[in-house]
Amino acid sequence: MERYVKKILFTVGSYNQVTQMHAIASHLPEYDCYFSQFYSDNFVLQSLVKAGAADHTILSGGFKNSSDRYLQQNGLKNDYQQLVYNNHYDLAVVCSDLLVPKSIRKTKTVWVQEGMTDRLTPWSKVVKWLDMPRYWAFNTSLNGTSDLCDIYCVASEGYKDHFKKLGTDPAKLIVTGMPNFDNVEAFAHNSFPHRHFVLVATSDIRECTGIENRPQFIRKCVAIANGRQLIFKLHPNERKERALREIRENAPEALVYTDGNINHMIFHCEELITQYSTVVYVGIALGKKVHSFFDVDDLRKKAPIQNGGRSAEHIAEVCRRYIETNKNKRQFLTQELPTVEASYQKIAC
Repeated sequence: MERYVKKILFTVGSYNQVTQMHAIASHLPEYDCYFSQFYSDNFVLQSLVKAGAADHTILSGGFKNSSDRYLQQNGLKNDYQQLVYNNHYDLAVVCSDLLVPKSIRKTKTVWVQEGMTDRLTPWSKVVKWLDMPRYWAFNTSLNGTSDLCDIYCVASEGYKDHFKKLGTDPAKLIVTGMPNFDNVEAFAHNSFPHRHFVLVATSDIRECTGIENRPQFIRKCVAIANGRQLIFKLHPNERKERALREIRENAPEALVYTDGNINHMIFHCEELITQYSTVVYVGIALGKKVHSFFDVDDLRKKAPIQNGGRSAEHIAEVCRRYIETNKNKRQFLTQELPTVEASYQKIAC
């Protein structure tokens, strides 16, 4: 009789999310791993996706196209919306809990933090207070707060406290570190040619229906640079033609990169200017002077732990322990998960 191999579904979204999930899956070779772009089984949301109205989100558009290419190029099995392979999954590892499809709620679930969350807005607070679906906040401010998943893997003690204050069951929260942001010293090995410059990492505020005075922001960056070389790295989701035009008009001497490894750029910059980008944490970990639309002191408290790049391995072990446990969920959370976290803290020390 053929031995049954347990199956895990990983949901992905942005490039950062798909590479994180791939890294976690690489530490789970004994399981049959599949991937799916983040999706909804809600009829209204599915209709918006089909109509192209959600192309600025990780549900579709450029994000989905990029993830699908990555999965294909890396030989990973794409079970989009669980409609391709007709699988029963023993575990789902999700990149967001802003919405959790009913098909995923039927199995064990692990949520993985992939970056910073947006600032809470007055509307976000209304959504939370009324216990509305978290995606109605129209940003990521409530990601990690629905309490719909069984376990929440977070970047740091600061974020653990953050999610706890926003209503996530503290017993579900475990500090594992955050893949892609847990080993900044590795970015030293790069060939980026520039030195002694001020780097600007822009965000896709307008593409995500937000309001931004980009020319004013660019002029502020010029003032901060104060004669030093200014380099802009555009967000992958931005309308590049518009962004390039605005930079040419307001900072004609600046260099602009539309692609490339921003972590390598950060390693060599003197100062880092961000808007709502998680890469601010790379600058903080490297000891750079940073600017952000978020409170920088608060960001320092939440900065992802540096564990030599072991976060994906740590999260994989949480998945392994949970998928194999014979205990019920509450017993696992109260008896086993704390010992797993304690072992990670011991390694970090």
